[in-house]
Amino acid sequence: MSPTMSQSNAVSMPKRIALQGKYETLMMLSNGEQLVLAVVLPIIALFGLTFTDLLEGVAPRSIDAAVPGVLALCVISTAFTGQGIGTGFDRRYGVLRMFSTTPLGKAGLIFGKVIAVLTVLAIQVVLITIVALLLGWEPNLLGIIPAVLFLLLGAATFTALGLLIAGTVRPEATLAITNLAWVLLAGVGGVLFPLTMAPAWLQPTLDALPSAALGDALRAALIEGHFSLASVIFLVLWAAAGSFAAIKLFKWN
Repeated sequence: MSPTMSQSNAVSMPKRIALQGKYETLMMLSNGEQLVLAVVLPIIALFGLTFTDLLEGVAPRSIDAAVPGVLALCVISTAFTGQGIGTGFDRRYGVLRMFSTTPLGKAGLIFGKVIAVLTVLAIQVVLITIVALLLGWEPNLLGIIPAVLFLLLGAATFTALGLLIAGTVRPEATLAITNLAWVLLAGVGGVLFPLTMAPAWLQPTLDALPSAALGDALRAALIEGHFSLASVIFLVLWAAAGSFAAIKLFKWN
C-alpha cells in the first residue's frame, strides 16, 4: 500500500467514527422510550429526592444530595440501559450485520456509540443542572471539574458494559438484564443513595460496583469539593476491562 493510500485510510477512520456517532445520536434522540429513560425519569427522581427526607443527613439540603446521584443515574440510563437495548435490537434486525461489512469495524462502532452517549449525556446534564439550579441547588465549585471527569469515566465504563451485554446475549435477555440492572443500581447500587445507607452486610459487595464508585465520587465532588483518586483508578479499570471484553466478545448477529 502506498503512503498516500495509508494516510487516506488513517484520515478516513476518524471521519467514519464521527458519522457513526452522529447517526447513533440521532437514533437515540428520536426514540421516545429512550428519551423517557434518559430525561423524564431522572427529573422525576430529582423532584422525589428533593422534596422528601430520603437523603436526610447526606448533605445539609436534600437538593445538594440528590443532584449528584441523579447525574450518575443519567449516565447509567444513557450509556448502559439505552445503548444496551438499542444495540441488542440492532443486532436482532440485522443492522449490525450491515455495519460488519463496512470498514467501520467493531472498534469503530463502539467509539461511535461512545460519541452518541457523550452527546446525549451532555444534553441530560444541562437539563438536570437547569432544573436543579431553579430548585436552589448550590454545588461546590471546587468539585465541578472532578465531576465532569467522573461523568466521562462513568460514560465510558457503562457504554462498554452495555455493549458487552448487547453483543453477547439475545435482545430479549438484554432488555431484561439492563432494565433490571437500572432499577437495582438506582435503588441499592450506590447511585441515588450512598453506600453508607445500605445494610452493612451488603456494602462490601456494592463497593465493587462501578455504579457505587461513580455515585459516591460525584457526591464527594459536588457536595464537599473532594477529588477521589481511588474512584478514578477504579472506573478506569472497569472501563478498560469492559471495553476489552466488548471488543473481543461482541457478535454482530
